[in-house]
Amino acid sequence: MTRSIKEWPKSERPRERLLSQGAGALSDAELLAVILRNGVQGKDVTALARELLAQFGGMRGLLSADQSEMQKVKGLGQAKVTALIAITEMAKRCLRQDLMGVSILRDPSAVVDYLSMGLRDKKTEVLKVIFLDKGNRVIGEEDFPGGDTDKALINVRAIMRRAVEKSAAGIILAHNHPSGRVEPSKEDRVLTEELKKMGQTLSLKLLDHFIIGDNCAYSFKEHGDL
Repeated sequence: MTRSIKEWPKSERPRERLLSQGAGALSDAELLAVILRNGVQGKDVTALARELLAQFGGMRGLLSADQSEMQKVKGLGQAKVTALIAITEMAKRCLRQDLMGVSILRDPSAVVDYLSMGLRDKKTEVLKVIFLDKGNRVIGEEDFPGGDTDKALINVRAIMRRAVEKSAAGIILAHNHPSGRVEPSKEDRVLTEELKKMGQTLSLKLLDHFIIGDNCAYSFKEHGDL
């Protein structure tokens, strides 16, 4: 018979350990157990947490899973799923807040960190545009669908239209490669070149184009492609 976590000594309970020793003292499974709050019949919350981490390949895999994937898992009801989604969104907003109103030239690593968290685990290609003012400060962002050359050219016009509407002076482009590899494709280069050329006619500067892969990123600017 599985013993309830409430029956554990206080020194062993994840929530109490977090408060007394700090979050850094907890394992991934214990941190997840604090978020999940309770287990399921025949399985305490820590055992459930370990099982979920194994099933999704760790914390990153679990938190990047979409709602439909989570809802298929026995033991993840609506309350647990919404808690996990909320935690992920909070982390993204913290990174986004670090960017807003700050010159990206002073902290380019913060841009890559933010882009990576939002794009690296996407199952389909997503094109993200960050809009900048004259001081290279972030004033907004927007997602566009990724795709082939025809879609890229459509996106160029849509991106430029939104940039004008936002009175942007510059943009940073980023998209993910679901394969995890970051080598630019022909379509990536076409999109970059077309955005650069059209931007010049509108006095809008393309500062960089990042390709986000699996724990790595490709910068067109760093590779001399801009």
